Amino acid sequence: MGWKTLDDMELAGKRVLTRVDINVPMQDGQVTDATRIEKIAPTVRDILAAGGTPILLAHFGRPKGERVDGMSLRHLVPALEHHLSAPILFVADCIGPAAAAAIGAAQQGQVVLLENTRFHKAEEKNDADFADQLAALGDVYCNDAFSAAHRAHASTEGVARRLPACAGRLMQAELSALEAALATPKRPVVSVVGGAKVSTKLELLGNLVAKVDYLVIGGGMANTFLAAQGVDVGKSLAEHDMTGTATEILAKAAGEDCKIILPRDVVVAREFAANAANETVAADACPADAMILDAGPESVAQITDVFKSAKTLIWNGPLGAFEIEPFDRATNAAAAVAAQLSQTGDLISVAGGGDTVAALNKSEAADKFTYISTAGGAFLEWMEGKTLPGVAALNQ
Repeated sequence: MGWKTLDDMELAGKRVLTRVDINVPMQDGQVTDATRIEKIAPTVRDILAAGGTPILLAHFGRPKGERVDGMSLRHLVPALEHHLSAPILFVADCIGPAAAAAIGAAQQGQVVLLENTRFHKAEEKNDADFADQLAALGDVYCNDAFSAAHRAHASTEGVARRLPACAGRLMQAELSALEAALATPKRPVVSVVGGAKVSTKLELLGNLVAKVDYLVIGGGMANTFLAAQGVDVGKSLAEHDMTGTATEILAKAAGEDCKIILPRDVVVAREFAANAANETVAADACPADAMILDAGPESVAQITDVFKSAKTLIWNGPLGAFEIEPFDRATNAAAAVAAQLSQTGDLISVAGGGDTVAALNKSEAADKFTYISTAGGAFLEWMEGKTLPGVAALNQ
């Protein structure tokens, strides 16, 4: 851990530029899911409690350097005041004299919200002059937006190199969980990687086989690996042009002493629809006119046996077509076992990625995992072994 936390900083009387992710969904002017706002509350409250003034930097939508009223952060003021339990002082720009004047006039206990950083084209270019102007508004920089840490933007990377910098509480929790799972894990380590396509997760698979003891492959990706082994997968979703790559990954895993777990039995159907007529067959017995939509009970038993022998679990992607019943059964059953082992302290479980969070929420197992990351792209790039600019800047 080369980064500092809020506990390492002197915040009393300081202007604390705090990069947050409050890119929340809205409908008819109302926030429909305030999860991201709720997640930043501990950081804001701790800065206030230490006598500092939180100055929130954030993006909202993709305005591409233009002022778009529907993407103004002023629309979030009521939700922020409610969830942060503090008065919000909104400023119609994130740089310049108006921003400086508002920050200077802020009272103890107030939170300053600067306008959407992406209203300036210079933000996504990580322009040096723009980063200088942002940095001039603060004394300390706090990054609490791990979800944006894979972007080298002015507010995520540039400012961190210009001010004393630290991680906020959400960033701290995220980095601690990921370091525990991949950097210095308790072994054995098992990773579940699911989803539709091998092609979108090549770097992820290549990195994981060198770091984990077991790699469970599910979803459409598993079909491609089965096809690579000469199995007829019928009309299943599979990337037949990627079978050579799948074979290479299998060979690399064998060389790294990583055991790849593929389905032993599968649930097949003739149509992709909720409650479609289905049957369970051996993985190599998919009818020519059917498609594989889930892992079968024997496969789930094998996966959960691996979970029970492991100490650390990293999960990204569902085991089947979890969106429609009954093809969510394998994901739900495996998640329930992982959740139970996590609750008893026998397993450290970290999960992330859009479909993953949705699948685990649907299974009602998410709140029992050790840590659930909502970071999406940043979580995947961390798993791929990439350096995240926003994190690297905190290590200076």
